[in-house]
Amino acid sequence: MTDKSNYRAADDRYEAQNDPKTEVSGDINDDSYVRSGDKTIPVQKDSAPVEDPIQPPQSNSDAQLEQDEREAIDKSNIVKGGRTRGAQPTGSYSEGPDEDDLPKEVVTGESGRSDIKAL
Repeated sequence: MTDKSNYRAADDRYEAQNDPKTEVSGDINDDSYVRSGDKTIPVQKDSAPVEDPIQPPQSNSDAQLEQDEREAIDKSNIVKGGRTRGAQPTGSYSEGPDEDDLPKEVVTGESGRSDIKAL
């Protein structure tokens, strides 16, 4: 026996000793899926051809991807006026002064305030 089969056998013994045995209660015959009357559900054979939308190599190409994107994008849902949705620019974003813009005393540590609060 291999280690895996030994493990499984030990696991099965543990479950047989420690797991409560449960009997199935209620009606075990469930015919709710059965259709009434003589109507049959058609079944397709495994060997029957199936329509497959994937046709290599065309399906896995940049041209196919571009076509899929063209079909998927709803042109009527695109906002006119570019990315700003018509908002006028109010100025450029500024992150604040650079270290080079700070006074010399602050850069060297002679003056300025620390962010560390006293306890």
